[in-house]
Amino acid sequence: MALSSSVDYNPTRRDSFITSSWDDTIKLWTLDRPASIRTFKEHAYCVYSAAWNPRHTDVFASASGDCTVRIWDVREPGSTMIIPGHDFEILCCDWNKYDDCIIATASVDKSIRVWDVRSFRAPISVLSGHGNAVKKVKFSPHHRNFMVSCSYDMTVCMWDFMVEDALVGRYDHHTEFAVGVDMSVLVDGLLASTGWDELVYVWQHGTDPRAP
Repeated sequence: MALSSSVDYNPTRRDSFITSSWDDTIKLWTLDRPASIRTFKEHAYCVYSAAWNPRHTDVFASASGDCTVRIWDVREPGSTMIIPGHDFEILCCDWNKYDDCIIATASVDKSIRVWDVRSFRAPISVLSGHGNAVKKVKFSPHHRNFMVSCSYDMTVCMWDFMVEDALVGRYDHHTEFAVGVDMSVLVDGLLASTGWDELVYVWQHGTDPRAP
């Protein structure tokens, strides 16, 4: 059995979620069935991340080690868009919560790229500042232009992708790879991260992180 790499509940439909896997596939599940109801197989390498669009019930994106992001509509037989996002593996993708056409990708090439799926020949923003592969990127649930990322360089970064000097904050509290980060949907600026140092830190942006 291949390793599952991510899971994402549909934010607009209660009964479904998707998983991505190292077997190069994404699977669609519903709560009333013990097996997946559909398998999406087009990627040529591990699928590290899959994320539902925040507004369109049937649309999701997947990020793969084949250096592409694919956009899918579960009503269609195959992917509806292929974005050759990076020259190296793409480890994560996330949709903007205030603009359903904006998506961010994080890569082994140490960068984050922000795309408008209506015109994706070139990214609308490239965020450079991490010193190693970027493992996770998440858009803010409170602000259109803010996002947070974590990296194998052991740091967590806050970004404003709409300004030239995009790096808003950097936190270096982890002592091993930082592999997970998220932002509270209830408290603006409240962050949590985890890493290979076996610690979880929770903190308010602008203050020092602490382990609970």
